[in-house]
Amino acid sequence: MMRYVSTRGTAPDLGFGDTLLAGLAPDGGLYVPQEWPKLSLAELVATVGAHPTYAEVAVAIMWPFVEGTIDRADFERIVVETYATFDHPDVVPLTPLGERTWLLELFHGPTLAFKDVALQLVGRLFDHELDRRGERVTIVGATSGDTGSAAIEACKDRELIDIVILHPHGRTSEVQRRQMTTVDAANVHNVAVEGTFDDCQDLIKAMFGDATFRERVHLSAVNSINWARVMAQIVYYWWAGLRLDRVGLPTAFSVPTGNFGNVFAGHGARRMGLDVSQFIVASNRNDILTRFFDTGEMRITDVHPTLSPSMDIQVSSNFERLAYELFSARGETIADLFTQFRETGVLTVDPYRLGALRETWDGCRIDDDRTREVIAEVHERCGEILDPHTAVGVGAAMACRRSATVPMVCLATAHPAKFPDAVEAAIGVRPELPPKLAGLYERPERYTVLPNDLTTVQEFVRARTRVAP
Repeated sequence: MMRYVSTRGTAPDLGFGDTLLAGLAPDGGLYVPQEWPKLSLAELVATVGAHPTYAEVAVAIMWPFVEGTIDRADFERIVVETYATFDHPDVVPLTPLGERTWLLELFHGPTLAFKDVALQLVGRLFDHELDRRGERVTIVGATSGDTGSAAIEACKDRELIDIVILHPHGRTSEVQRRQMTTVDAANVHNVAVEGTFDDCQDLIKAMFGDATFRERVHLSAVNSINWARVMAQIVYYWWAGLRLDRVGLPTAFSVPTGNFGNVFAGHGARRMGLDVSQFIVASNRNDILTRFFDTGEMRITDVHPTLSPSMDIQVSSNFERLAYELFSARGETIADLFTQFRETGVLTVDPYRLGALRETWDGCRIDDDRTREVIAEVHERCGEILDPHTAVGVGAAMACRRSATVPMVCLATAHPAKFPDAVEAAIGVRPELPPKLAGLYERPERYTVLPNDLTTVQEFVRARTRVAP
């Protein structure tokens, strides 16, 4: 059975089921696998064949992470049910953009964003594990736009789950907000926090750090701090390599990046054995990660609203998982490093470790003006319409690509109709919502505006959970 350890070194190691329900480790760290299972594309092809379904690849990649916790037949059924909710037969199709560049379209799920790929699975895994144990949980999540709607869609009407999603008031697109706030389900609650996404994320971490509150409401998480999210995202990196027939050959990836979970999943695929020659960490004006890969210093500055709001972040939680490996799995070092980071707003790595990262990693900043230009250029050249987050990734690939011969896969993280104003400003065409979201603008909204205050938010959560006395 795979065991999971905390990046901060003092929490007990757990099996997959406990890791799933815990979310954040009690010592404040993030769970990572004690060791990475090993695989190659050639071995994957030998296992699933040359033309597998996405679900077949997903089972093969994820099984080592869950084996011993869940019956194989149950896991296969859950995975098949998960990806049956997507409206493309390939689930995450590859679309050519020319010049050995492809889009990996991750937005064909129920809420039109890449978060569905993981959260449709995670919701079902929660249900299975809670039913097996005869327990309930209260899920509290923070969203910069897309995680919230994907989590709500995955968890709505589930009898064993109450879910509260915090979003920054006035800092999401209207489509993103309405996808969360128009869901009419008794177990779903939305809070607009008067602050930034980082404030929402800090509230979540503080709630997990309050042991009494955590136990009282049976707190759990669906943000990418939850290992199961990362695990499910590892799959589509392997899928891309398989579909491009890269057996024995490298692939490069450009990833629009906010909380670092999506690109860390790519790193996980590489640790398992996928041949990746380059990761481009694509940022908007909120470029703390670009500055880090340039200088080795991560320094928190103000959060600026941009055309790509899901990336309007200064504290990328999942970077801690990469740092854990960079510092040779020394939990005490990571605990000190990230405690100091939160106290001072500065994190620094030495030139040797920065050099090791730079062998594969690049950071790139794409501002709003360039984002509009990329949307227009791609639309004119090949007719594809990009959302602004995806455009940041494509623009970064254009700017930072190391090899013209290695295929570059740009992760398309959201449907353009989620950001119609930005797209229309760039190309003069307003993308329409798919039929499954027809009437979104007419549905009544349900959410509560609260101050950025831990006690107030905790009381809101406690009053709405069905497990607290």
